[in-house]
Amino acid sequence: MTQAVNPEELAERFIGLEQHEATHDRLVWGMRQNRDKSVAGVPEWEHLRELASQIKEHTLTHLDHYLEQFEQNATKLGTHVHWALDAEEHNSIVYSILRDHGVKSLIKSKSMLQEECAMTPYLQRRGIDVTESDLGERIQQLSKEPPSHIVVPAIHKLRSDVAELFARNLGTDPGNSDPHYLTEAMRQNARPRFMSADAGMTGANFAVAETGGFVVCTNEGNADIGACVPPLHIASIGIEKLIPRARDLGVFIRMLSRSALGSPITQYTSHFHGPRSGGELHVILVDNIRSDRLGSADFWHALKCIRCGACMNTCPVYRRGGGLSYGATYSGPIGVILDPGFNLDKYRELPFHSSLCGSCSEVCPVKIDIADQIYKWRRVVAGNGMLRLTKQVGMSALGAALAHPTLYRGGEAVAQTALSHTPRFLLYNPFNPWGKHREMPTAPGHTFRTWYLKNRRTNELT
Repeated sequence: MTQAVNPEELAERFIGLEQHEATHDRLVWGMRQNRDKSVAGVPEWEHLRELASQIKEHTLTHLDHYLEQFEQNATKLGTHVHWALDAEEHNSIVYSILRDHGVKSLIKSKSMLQEECAMTPYLQRRGIDVTESDLGERIQQLSKEPPSHIVVPAIHKLRSDVAELFARNLGTDPGNSDPHYLTEAMRQNARPRFMSADAGMTGANFAVAETGGFVVCTNEGNADIGACVPPLHIASIGIEKLIPRARDLGVFIRMLSRSALGSPITQYTSHFHGPRSGGELHVILVDNIRSDRLGSADFWHALKCIRCGACMNTCPVYRRGGGLSYGATYSGPIGVILDPGFNLDKYRELPFHSSLCGSCSEVCPVKIDIADQIYKWRRVVAGNGMLRLTKQVGMSALGAALAHPTLYRGGEAVAQTALSHTPRFLLYNPFNPWGKHREMPTAPGHTFRTWYLKNRRTNELT
């Protein structure tokens, strides 16, 4: 069995950095608040959510048709279309294109699919220099860390962290953490790389079957540099990114940035239809277990995701534990339901890295039943005998108590007395993760049932 990621241990490290944890919580929750304010200004928001959900469901249930239509129309525009079954095939196709064109330096914009395929280290091992053009992704690349958020990959870092990082790598003043100074330093360092790159790579937010074109949304314009300056442009597109018609973009473009950051639209919404004059465009349509997930009755709805990150911004577990605690490409609630599909052994603990509060489902712009899928992944883990011993024992005991009301009420009565007299070391020890960073709540003087029997029931009888 593969060594499982331990999200509790990874989260503990982040929580131990008190200023980082507090700042991360404040910034991410701020994006959720901005999202709420922006959504409140769109009276038809719930109608848009339902419409977006229906468009994605229709596309996914007719995906073979729309993929073929996209390929036909993209080819007519002069785009070279490739098909990749998995990450290895995707990386192999990319490398073969770069090798055939004699590419030695590559500029790429943020792409979670390319991160999912571990493309950058694959290319670097083969002698190709890869530079991230997104500022947050470049920070993570220099830090030798994966992105911690789908939209703002370096949000877990403080300005002082970035100042120290840039001082080591760019020769800047380690004591100057002014954002404008740091951004300008990165711009001066990156521009020569942009201008001399042999090829550029992007992902895609949406691919339109009707036109054979695709759309990339950014706030820095970095994707446009990679797509338009070098003579060769390669786009990696997950097969779930298809939508049927150009008119459908109006729904998703209105929802994407509002859900992510609270802004009406991204600063740059770039449409690509065939190669630019004198250039060459390759599109790689990537499966990488998406077909398997599409065939799952319980989990296919996750393919509707438009990668806005709203579920991450609202999640109390993600906000406090940080994105790196998931040990995977995708973090937060969407990661909890995507990652186990790639490797259940490795990510079997992630479905328990959730409070199941349901807020993620409430904010999802395409109405993915995220909380329900998290619960179902827990059932899969338990059904495959992958629960940790402590969980097996604890859940078995809890299940027995909840199944027998008399036993449960007796346990309540004992616990009320025991908690006030139990020695502290029996409650705060390595076997009680809850007590590592917080005090146990004071037990109330009575249970809900005793209160109800004493108050409400008496009132109902009178």
